[in-house]
Amino acid sequence: MSRRVTIVRTGPQALVQDLGRPGNAHLGVPPSGAVDPHSLRLANRLVGNDETAAGLELLLGGLHLAAHSSCTVAVTGPAVEVRVDGRLADSHQPLHVPANATLVIGTPQTGLRTYLAVSGGIDARAELGSRSTDLLSGIGPEPLRDNDVLELGAPNPATGADVVPPFHAPQTITVPVLLGPRDDWFEDAETQLRRGSWTVSDRGNRVGVRLQGTVLNRRDGEIPSEGMITGAVQVPPDGQPVVFLNDHPTTGGYPVIGVVDSAHLRFLGQARPGTTVRFLPRD
Repeated sequence: MSRRVTIVRTGPQALVQDLGRPGNAHLGVPPSGAVDPHSLRLANRLVGNDETAAGLELLLGGLHLAAHSSCTVAVTGPAVEVRVDGRLADSHQPLHVPANATLVIGTPQTGLRTYLAVSGGIDARAELGSRSTDLLSGIGPEPLRDNDVLELGAPNPATGADVVPPFHAPQTITVPVLLGPRDDWFEDAETQLRRGSWTVSDRGNRVGVRLQGTVLNRRDGEIPSEGMITGAVQVPPDGQPVVFLNDHPTTGGYPVIGVVDSAHLRFLGQARPGTTVRFLPRD
């Protein structure tokens, strides 16, 4: 018998995501995948899945799900209220959801994105080796809609983690950034980044985090379009930096003053509008 769940209500946004499809920039395809891969890996471990299994990335929670067969689920990311058939349960640990039961995920206390893993993983069709939704290129599953039915894979008998701590999204984050390749477009790029302070704009998404605050002084003009990578800090003519996230374009014509360390991108991906961001430049 097939295993499946129905998305009764998606909340603000629900996407199928795994660890992405890196290595396809030569095809014009960004890596996509979970913006906070650490949280998705933890969720998969809790339900006994391989860390590469596909789960759901939920923007500000709000998901209502109906299980058509018995399954184990885990919700990770920031702390959030979880209910199974109306009974309060805990995030960040395995939860049994009986057949015909409902799972409801609230709004996280901090941060932006929570992650839901289901035993067996989401069995969506893979494209370029990944089941991730790419909002920019349209590759992968469509963003989920109310009443969508998702097929599940076979559960893994392996034992996962027992419990993991929730992620707390701080109000101020300091992000290491490697200078270059176009830091020569800026007068003393290191000092400008080190002394500057920004807040997260409400205009960001999975393509990039827009920052507003200190104006980065740069040369006038544009450069010929060149390759872009995840974490690139691109500076348009207004001097307000944009940090590229998982669904970023693979080329761009604004100078890149630096690249955010990959281990810290998840903190930017969880940063709500108004969060203060400082850069810690490195050569």
